Amino acid sequence: MSRPPPSPLPAVPDGQLVLALDQGTSSSRAMLFDRTGTIVASAQREFAQHYPQPGWVEHDVLAIWQGQLDVAREVLRSSGVPWQRISALGITNQRETTVLWDRATGQPLAPAIVWQDRRTADFCSALQAEGHGPLFQARTGLVIDAYFSGTKLRWLLDHIPDARTRALRGELAFGTIDSWLVWQLTGGQRHVTDVSNASRTLLCNIHTLQWDPELLALLDIPPGLLPEIVPSSGTVAHTMPDLFGGPIPIAGIAGDQQAATFGQACLTPGMAKNTYGTGCFVLMHTGTAPVPSRNRLLSTVAWQVDGQAAYALEGSVFMGGATLQWLRDELRIIDSAAQAETLARQCTDTGGMVLVPAFAGLGAPYWDAYARGTLIGMTRGTGRPQIARAALEAIALQSVDVLDAMQLDASIPLAELRVDGGAARSDLLMQMQADLLGTPVVRPRVTETTALGAAYLAGLATGYWHDTAELTAQWHAERRFEPAMSADQRAAVRARWHRAVDRARDWAREDAATPPAPDTGAPLHETP
Repeated sequence: MSRPPPSPLPAVPDGQLVLALDQGTSSSRAMLFDRTGTIVASAQREFAQHYPQPGWVEHDVLAIWQGQLDVAREVLRSSGVPWQRISALGITNQRETTVLWDRATGQPLAPAIVWQDRRTADFCSALQAEGHGPLFQARTGLVIDAYFSGTKLRWLLDHIPDARTRALRGELAFGTIDSWLVWQLTGGQRHVTDVSNASRTLLCNIHTLQWDPELLALLDIPPGLLPEIVPSSGTVAHTMPDLFGGPIPIAGIAGDQQAATFGQACLTPGMAKNTYGTGCFVLMHTGTAPVPSRNRLLSTVAWQVDGQAAYALEGSVFMGGATLQWLRDELRIIDSAAQAETLARQCTDTGGMVLVPAFAGLGAPYWDAYARGTLIGMTRGTGRPQIARAALEAIALQSVDVLDAMQLDASIPLAELRVDGGAARSDLLMQMQADLLGTPVVRPRVTETTALGAAYLAGLATGYWHDTAELTAQWHAERRFEPAMSADQRAAVRARWHRAVDRARDWAREDAATPPAPDTGAPLHETP
C-alpha cells in the first residue's frame, strides 16, 4: 500500500492550527500557530498613515479591513490549510484608535482617529481643569488624555453633521479596531469588544467591567453606540462562511499590549514586558485587582480568562520604533530601521547630545500633550552616527522612566524585563536598555508575542491548549542581556536625559505662562 505524501506542516496530533489576526498601527498581519506556539505561516501588509493637520493621525478603516482580510486569506492559501483545520481565530489590535460607522451599511462616517492623534488635547485639559481627573482615574485607571478613545469619539460626534442625532436614534456604532474587525468578519452580526480594549476608552469601569453611565454622561456619549463587553478568551461569534470557505470560531480578543503580555507568559504578579513597536508599551502583571498608580501610570485590565480578570500597570511611550521611522522618512539619514544600529555603532557615545522624540507629546509618566521633539546638545562634531545613537538611547530612556515609576507603584523590584516587538531585534538597543535600566533584559525565541498572545487566548477557549501552565512551559529565552554600565555612568546619562526632557515639556502650549495640567504629586525622576 502506498504512503500518502508528507504534510508540509509541522506535525500536530490532529493537524489543527490557530489563526491570529494582528492589526497594528502601520501594518496588518496574519499568522498560523501550531500547538508548540511555533509560527507555521505568516503574511503582512503595510497601509498608509494620514496626517491631515499637525498633531492629527488618521487611518482608512476600509483599507485596514480589506488588508486584514487579504493577509488572512493569503496565509491560508500559501500554507495550503483549509478552514476546517483552524481550531480558532484570535484578534489583537492597535488600541484606542476610534471608529464610528453606520450600522445599516457598515460604512465608516469618517477616517479612524488613531491613538497617536492629539486633536482632543485642549478638551482633555479642560476636563482636568474642571476637576474630573480623580473620577476618571478611580473608575477607569486612566489619566484624562487625548490618547484614549472616549474624547476621540466625542470629537467625531461633535464634528460630523447629524452624527449625534443619528447616534441617539441607534443608527451608528462605535468601536476600537477589534470591534470593527469582528463586525466585518461576522457581517454585522456581532458588535463586541473585550475587557482589555474596553478598559482603554475612558468609558469603562475597570472594577465592574461595564460601561460607566456617569462617565458617558460627562463626555456626552449615547450608550447605544457602544459594543457589548466580552471576555478576552471565549467564543463570541463565527466568521461569515464566504470569507474563508466556512465558519471559523472567533474565540480570542485582546488589545495588542495585553496580548503581548499574555504571549510573553507574564502570567503571575510582578512579571513585566516591554513591546518595542511604533511606541513602547510596558506592562506589569499586578494580580486579580487593579493597583492604583501614584506615579502617573495606568491601571488597566490585562485580560479575562475563565471568568477571572487580571490587571496590570502600564506605561505608554508614544515614540518607540516610530523614532527610527522619523530618521528614515523625515531626516533620511538611514534607509531602514535596522540601519540605525549599524550607524550608531560607528560612535561610542552621543557626545552629550540628547534626542527627546516628543513629536506627539510625551506619554507616561509625564502625560504632556504640549511637549515637542527636541534635539539638544549638538556640537560641530555631531553627525549621523551620534543622532542615530541618540535615537536608540531615547527609546531605552523613555522606557526606563516608565519602569522606574512602575516599580514604585507595585512595590516590587524588577527581576528581569521580557522584550518583544520589531525594535527588540536590535542587540545594541537591548544592551542599552539593560545598561540604562540596571536590570537584565530577556528576549524570547518567539518575538511575535502579540499575535501569539491572541492565538493563546483563542486556543484556550476551544481547548486547543489545556491551561496557562502549558503556555508557560512553551516560553523560552533566546538571549539575555546583562547590565554592563557602571552605576555612576548610568546616573549621569539619565540625569542628562531628564534635563533635556524638562526643556521639551510644555513647548506647544499657546500661553506659555499657563501651567501644565496638575500631576498626581509623584516625583518624575525618582528611581526605586
